[in-house]
Amino acid sequence: QVQLVESGGGLVQPGESLTLSCAASGIIFGIAAMGWYRQAPGKQRELVARITSGRNTKYADSVKGRFTISRDNTKDTVWLQMNSLKPEDTAVYYCNAWFRADDEYWGQGTQVTVSS
Repeated sequence: QVQLVESGGGLVQPGESLTLSCAASGIIFGIAAMGWYRQAPGKQRELVARITSGRNTKYADSVKGRFTISRDNTKDTVWLQMNSLKPEDTAVYYCNAWFRADDEYWGQGTQVTVSS
């Protein structure tokens, strides 16, 4: 049974930091491309950051320079370090494990709220 379990979300003030974690089980983590997506109310889910099995990374323009994605294949875990958070970063953040177009998995999501 595949499980992607996110943690680390919460309520923070603008300018503060959060680190999201996603622990995977039931998949061959080391060959998966891992990603973080987010969905704000009334908006489509969007890619935030992605890291391939070879550790190539891709970021949405809106988070470049503020967010960092990383992975540890010995722990089957991927992280998203989020610095200088802005109110527009408020969303539900989802972990994604991608193997091919018809073989991907999603976590249940974790809420991140940035508000003063």
